[in-house]
Order: sequence, then C-alpha cells, then structure tokens
Amino acid sequence: MTVLEDRIAMAESDNTSTLDEMFERLETMPVPEGYKVEIVEGTVFMSPQRDTHWEIILDIVEQLRTKYPRKRLKSDVRVDYPGHLNGFATDVTVMAEGAAKTEDGRWRYEDVEFVAEVISKGTAANDYGPKKSAYAKAEVPVYLVADPYQRRCHVYTHPKGDDYATETKVDFGDEVDLTDTVVGLTLKTDEFPRD
Repeated sequence: MTVLEDRIAMAESDNTSTLDEMFERLETMPVPEGYKVEIVEGTVFMSPQRDTHWEIILDIVEQLRTKYPRKRLKSDVRVDYPGHLNGFATDVTVMAEGAAKTEDGRWRYEDVEFVAEVISKGTAANDYGPKKSAYAKAEVPVYLVADPYQRRCHVYTHPKGDDYATETKVDFGDEVDLTDTVVGLTLKTDEFPRD
C-alpha cells in the first residue's frame, strides 16, 4: 500500500478505528524529521518542532529535574486521555511517584501529575481547547501552556469536569509559582524565547 492509499483508507474509515490502529498506520507513514504526531479527538496532527519550542521545553525539563528523577519526566511520549480517540504526545509530562507502564507498555493518564504544552501556531487551538478539556477530565492537577506568541504562560489548576476552575496568567520574565500544587516548585521564565 502507498502512503496515499493509507491516507485514503484512514479518511474513509467508519470511525471505528482504535487509537492503536491509527498509530500503527502512522508508524508506516513517512513523518518528516522534527515533527511531532498526535491524535486529538480522532484527528491526526503533525507539527514542526521549532528552536523556540524546543528551548522552552528544555528549560522546563531542566528546572523540573531539580526536584524530579529523570524516570518521572516524559516528553513526546504517547499517553491516551479521556474522550474520543485522544492519544497525546505531550511536550512535558511528570508522572506520579511509583507510576508504571500497563501490560500494553503505555503510561496511564491517571498517573499524570503535570503537563506542559508549548504552543505551535498550527495546533494552538488544540492546546487551549480539546487537550485542555481532556486533561481536566483526566484530573491532571496542573496544566501549563507556554505561549511564545503571547509571551505568556497560562497555568490551569483544580480540574472540574471538562475544564479547570483556576487559570493564572504569567508573563514571560516572571516566575510561575507552583509551590502550592503537586509540582511544589517555582518555574523561571526569564530565559523563555519569544516569537
């Protein structure tokens, strides 16, 4: 089968595909180097990783490493979230202490304590919309969106249903105080690049 035939088959599916089937098909397709692939509400998204994107991710990970062991931190690792066909490869994820993979080799969303997404122009609507909703449904305690276009972080806490009860906005350059959350530390944003 060619890539075009695979894409046509995916488009013509009767929506009974599982996330596993969708990811298996994606693995046979040529994804350009430097692109991240996710499935949000059954739709496949490929977004390029820019320098700005990577620098913010690395900065967040380096700061989290002052508290968390490497094994609890994940980046671009698939976790399936509540809702219709949600297989996310989050920019930064902190897993709960003692979290273990399931028998099928995946991490459970119930073990996610913190998620950080860095906005890309093409997928910003997902990060502020269906992904935020899925993280809230999964009861992820802290969801941080770093938006280099707004030069601001949005911190969502206290998940309630499919949304978060609290949103805090922090401009790049100021500190993100997460000391009263499960994260238990303050993130500096003064070195976050701006777009």
